[in-house]
Amino acid sequence: MSKYTCLIVDDEPIAREIVQTYCSYLPLLQVAGLCGNALEAKAILQERKIDILFLDINMPVLDGIAFLKTLKNQPQVIFTTAYKEYAADAFDLSVCDYLLKPFSLERFIVAVDKAIDRLLGSSPLKPVSQDKKEEDFIFIRANGKIFKVLYNDLLYAEASGNNTKIITSNTTLLPAMTLSNMEEMLPSSVFLRTHRSFIVNKSKITPYRR
Repeated sequence: MSKYTCLIVDDEPIAREIVQTYCSYLPLLQVAGLCGNALEAKAILQERKIDILFLDINMPVLDGIAFLKTLKNQPQVIFTTAYKEYAADAFDLSVCDYLLKPFSLERFIVAVDKAIDRLLGSSPLKPVSQDKKEEDFIFIRANGKIFKVLYNDLLYAEASGNNTKIITSNTTLLPAMTLSNMEEMLPSSVFLRTHRSFIVNKSKITPYRR
């Protein structure tokens, strides 16, 4: 089985680890390196061929968009960022996809499939979905940190203005995302939107009578 080499560029160590973990679930991907800034990444790109570049935007010294403009032979680029306002600029540079943090494994796989489709010249793609592992957790960014939340621990999510209040069995998180964005990240097989302001874990629902 041929593999596609990947480079992960992000100034946040936790964010790099998340992408590396997601890559480990896909046998077709081989991580060639993890970089904390664009200059480290440029050195690796000059030394070896990289197929897919996972690139953060808001980084010190040289941001992701400026860095991308310096590349002559651009790999397939997937932006991984917490800032949605750069999406238009990103797609003007012909990037493959734009992942808004925090993103699920499912959304990550969709982006990787797009990148491999481009590498194969838009030929049919089959292997990735055959070997991928099903996730049972989600990564949530709140209060400047990234939390790994198991589906089994997530009791419900509630709309709170433009944010979402997430109630788990041991903590409460308030990420800066809408409830609709939260719904897109959760599997419908596990979670149910019972009201426009609530998403609940189906396994936590108990019989109720008036």
